[in-house]
Amino acid sequence: MIDFKDRVAFVTGGANGIGIGLVRALLAQGCKVAIADIRQNAIDDALAELNNPNAMGVQLDVSSREQMAAAADKVEATFGVVTLLFNNAGVNLFQTIEESSFSDWDWLLGVNLHGPINGVMTFVPRMIDHGKGGYVVNTASMASILAGGRPGIYNTAKFAVRGMSTSLRGSLAAHNIGVSVVCPGLVKSYIYASDDIRPQDLMADAKPVDPEAIEHLAGVHGYGMEPDVIAARILDGMKDDRHHIFTHPEFKDELREVFDEMLDDFRDYEADPGYEQRLGFEKFRRESYREQRKGRLK
Repeated sequence: MIDFKDRVAFVTGGANGIGIGLVRALLAQGCKVAIADIRQNAIDDALAELNNPNAMGVQLDVSSREQMAAAADKVEATFGVVTLLFNNAGVNLFQTIEESSFSDWDWLLGVNLHGPINGVMTFVPRMIDHGKGGYVVNTASMASILAGGRPGIYNTAKFAVRGMSTSLRGSLAAHNIGVSVVCPGLVKSYIYASDDIRPQDLMADAKPVDPEAIEHLAGVHGYGMEPDVIAARILDGMKDDRHHIFTHPEFKDELREVFDEMLDDFRDYEADPGYEQRLGFEKFRRESYREQRKGRLK
């Protein structure tokens, strides 16, 4: 079981949505928390509201490796080594892949996939060197399993984040570092207004913002789950060392349906040359993967 007290946490996208919920929950557990966000005004507002000496702010574009490294140095100099990493920042474009541009891909993958990669590659080696264990939590989405026609790029990134988390869970077990992937559904957040923070150098061929669509999405997100509720469920999942943290129970039946559809796509083919030899290897791999999903190295 992870002990939160006196640990240093780093939360990307920490000034609103799930991020600010995590910040509040971690402070309540006795952590020192760095709020990393691209919007300085949102960081300032969050720090003023929290009024807690154990919280600090770091302005950060998670897609930048250099900024991530500088943020890690700043937090370490102030609070000490980060041993709780929450790769939570995310942006979205609610459109299909074929109507998207290369700049759309660069922006969304930069934040939603390269952001977690940069977080892992920056902080995990420091955790390992520190030798006191730790935990990595990557915010994916139910869109990492359930994908419709839109939002196509977002789905692509979140599927990758889920895969990265599963691989990390196996490899970091030897260092006493846990890994969970969070798969939330609808959240009360401002992700529908992601265009507000889109970098100017990634605006090429961007579709014009549709005010009516934004207004509709704002209404939908208005009845999303409260960040504090999600944060409590994430910490609960970490305490149980759950691989997947499903915060929205309403998706359970749909996942069962999807997995059954996947199994239905298998066919019973006749054995091909090499089949029996492959079975021996796959038996070993299957057992190894099962243990790794449990957070054990084999």
